[in-house]
Amino acid sequence: MPPRQKVTTFNKARAIAWLQDGVSKREVGRRLGVSHSVVVRLHQKFQATNSVLERPRSGRPKKTTQREDRFIRRQALQQRGTTANIIRGQLRVATNTNVSTKTIRKRLHEVGLRSCRPAVRPRLTVTAAHRQARLAFCLNHARWTRQQWADVLFSDESRFNLHHHDGRARVWRRQGEGHRAPVG
Repeated sequence: MPPRQKVTTFNKARAIAWLQDGVSKREVGRRLGVSHSVVVRLHQKFQATNSVLERPRSGRPKKTTQREDRFIRRQALQQRGTTANIIRGQLRVATNTNVSTKTIRKRLHEVGLRSCRPAVRPRLTVTAAHRQARLAFCLNHARWTRQQWADVLFSDESRFNLHHHDGRARVWRRQGEGHRAPVG
């Protein structure tokens, strides 16, 4: 069975007006580009409720209130680099509401916030102090032996964490919004 055809509220009102003007249901369906059975159901619903508006749909109620949703949004916007897990903890402390991190992400997605990689900060220019520090390093290590250099680990600006994994930095950002590095 194919899915039901969607008709806008404006077109529903037009269809009812045409039906009240005496236009046939098949002709109304042709004008709107829908089958006549859609028009029949619309007319039956209008006769029963005297309205073309959609009724509220049933479903599971949200775990968070509108106030808690605003709190979640505010935390993400004030601290762009915070995680959903941290916001979850802040929500639990502030409102005594325990929700999953998935719920936090869903609420942020509902207000148009997405988790994105922050923009790479431009490299600092080399100052006189940097040059002095490099020269001092070279002079201190100029006479090192191969054995001493064997204990040194060289890397290409990679970062190593010895005690814990900090993951990649993420920021909450609206679509089309400029890049911002995480704060804090």
